[in-house]
Amino acid sequence: MKINTSLSVIVRIFLWVVMLFGGAWYSIVQDIDNPYFQNIYFHIVTAILGIIIILLSFRASATGGKELTKGRVGDIPRLETNRLVTTGIYKCMRHPMLFGLTLLPLGWALLLGSPTFITKLAPLEMVFIIIMVIIFEEMEVNKKFGKKYQAYREETPMVSFEWKCLKKLFYR
Repeated sequence: MKINTSLSVIVRIFLWVVMLFGGAWYSIVQDIDNPYFQNIYFHIVTAILGIIIILLSFRASATGGKELTKGRVGDIPRLETNRLVTTGIYKCMRHPMLFGLTLLPLGWALLLGSPTFITKLAPLEMVFIIIMVIIFEEMEVNKKFGKKYQAYREETPMVSFEWKCLKKLFYR
């Protein structure tokens, strides 16, 4: 089976899997005797919140991904672009998909109902994702699109919390 995508994307996906499943395993081991972890009502509340956040995360990723397909011209690897996309949700923010994916560790932690994951690991994973975006994603896109991206970056925030942008991102 041939994987037609860049090494950078494969590494990021691998890191996601390690963070989500490794964090879950570690947290559950740490929380096995925690009274909150053993409380059914705590699990019900956190599971509901977790499902909501995971659905929002996937919605944001789908919204950004759908718009990003406009940047794919010709035969290029999956999850890659060769044209700068500045339309749709990308008018509001530069990294809508990654913003949505940043919510995923918190949603997963809440779904599992792990106090350690919710309060310690998920926030650390979210910060790690933001750092990866700032360092790697911004650097790669700047290298690929140069001055066009620099101009776009000056006009468009990395993430926007304006209601019209959030509505476009999560509710289409």
